[in-house]
Amino acid sequence: MNSRKDIDRLAITIVALVSLIWGLQQVFVKAVASDMSPVLQIALRSGIAAILLTIVMLWRKEPLINASTFKPGILAGLLFSLEFFFVGEGLRHTTASHMVVFMYTAPIFVAFCLHFTVKSEQLKPLQWLGIIVAFIGISLTFLLREAGSDTASAPNMLWGDLLAIFGAISWAATTVLVRKSSLATAPATQTLWYQLIVSFIVIFIVAIVTGQTQYSMTPTVMGNLVFQGIIVTFASYLIWFWLLRQYSASQLGVFTFMTPMFGIGFGVWILDEPLEMSFIYGAILVMLGIVLVNGHKRITSGLKLLLRKPIS
Repeated sequence: MNSRKDIDRLAITIVALVSLIWGLQQVFVKAVASDMSPVLQIALRSGIAAILLTIVMLWRKEPLINASTFKPGILAGLLFSLEFFFVGEGLRHTTASHMVVFMYTAPIFVAFCLHFTVKSEQLKPLQWLGIIVAFIGISLTFLLREAGSDTASAPNMLWGDLLAIFGAISWAATTVLVRKSSLATAPATQTLWYQLIVSFIVIFIVAIVTGQTQYSMTPTVMGNLVFQGIIVTFASYLIWFWLLRQYSASQLGVFTFMTPMFGIGFGVWILDEPLEMSFIYGAILVMLGIVLVNGHKRITSGLKLLLRKPIS
């Protein structure tokens, strides 16, 4: 039975919690970057989560690898590695607030790509509007930086923002690969296992090659690794996959706009990050674009009901 339930209060509560966790992850990585490089943090958290997931899968007697998923699984892992390499490098140059907003443009790139590769995923007018709105939002943040502001004068800020966009494109490419390969019918745990194992190996090698393995193991760093490895990369991903099995993916996707909101809020609160007005306006447009792309069916249905309602 492949039917999915409509989203309810339980799902909204869980999605809000997961979005809060995801909004915190870049903030926490940035917060301890002076004691451990973001790239090394990301490699280690993938390793921690991979060990935990391996234990769970062996306990459930689920196969870690099989012939039909091996090649796309490795490719998905490489794309996953690329995504988080861009995140790690980007956080060295840009703020956590910028990173989380630009990273969550991924659904825009997914919808755009599927329009040209999957006939049943042709974009509707409202989705095209969402893509245009999101593109305008991204352009605002890049082109209208305020002269003399902290973010405008920060070294390599634009480069960090571009890396965040590259990360979003890599995330989108992973999603499209999973959708169009044998991974589409594979257990979600197996797909995640490929991504975690490959990303741990690849990103750890990158950390060694680029000389980013120095660290100071403070209590804050240890707590961050526990949070990143167990809560973010292991538990929250499994919870998200459980939600996708129970509820409509398109309805769940609408609520992804909460993650950038949490990320911006925590970035300002915890890291005291500055916010340009151009970034605020751009972020609002980006999140509106995400809602239009992911929630077009519910928006269209709501408008139809509203138009049919008799005027008293």
